[in-house]
Amino acid sequence: MTLKKMPIPYLRKLTGKDRSQEANRHLAMFLCFIAGAINAGGFLAVGQYTSHMSGIISAMADNLALGSIGLMLAGLAALLSFLLGAVSSALLINWGRRQELHAEYALPLMLEAALLLLFGLLGGNLEGHKWLFVPLTVLLLCYIMGLQNAIITKISKAEIRTTHMTGMVTDIGIEIGKLVYWNKVKPSDNRLHVVADRNKLRLLTTLVTLFFCGGLFGAIGFKQIGFIATAPLAALLTCLAIVPIFDDFLSFRRRT
Repeated sequence: MTLKKMPIPYLRKLTGKDRSQEANRHLAMFLCFIAGAINAGGFLAVGQYTSHMSGIISAMADNLALGSIGLMLAGLAALLSFLLGAVSSALLINWGRRQELHAEYALPLMLEAALLLLFGLLGGNLEGHKWLFVPLTVLLLCYIMGLQNAIITKISKAEIRTTHMTGMVTDIGIEIGKLVYWNKVKPSDNRLHVVADRNKLRLLTTLVTLFFCGGLFGAIGFKQIGFIATAPLAALLTCLAIVPIFDDFLSFRRRT
């Protein structure tokens, strides 16, 4: 879906406080694309994927076993940054909910947009000051990934993730297993009849595909134009978040 096809009512439903399953699915699609782009672009920038903690935690254990304490501590810092991002997202959403804001979910999205622009600014200094800006960039990207993953996790009640694909690919495999299973029993016997959730399978396949497409966009964009490739992603996030935030601004003006 292009930005031209995003009317204000659609954007209001997409990131506003009044949720629907359709809005959750559509938001997850946008965020999967963005996460894939950030993850792939970030790898080209700093040589490390920052969206999944499984590899980082495993690398921490390996480095500790090998006596590479510095690398282990770097992994710990990345892990804590991802955790802090998730904490920040939860704080913003719960604060917005207490304040009865329309933008309770839009606030962390706008923060993510600002941080993506900061990532682009840091990128211009990577070559000259790698010893400082590469570690800072890794921590920033991990924070962004934790922030974003917590948003859709809160919205979907932990049914959808957008920054790591392991669980999604596993669920796709489970549903395919159900789909090809040969039921010898009658469909009326609900205890034994195996039925795939085709809607779930379709959604998960779409999300994984969008993560891949986002990664392709991020890798090509970074390779061709450098860190300025983060600007379209930040603009997309701003577009997704701006309507509920503007609604709250108008409400505040009316009260004053």
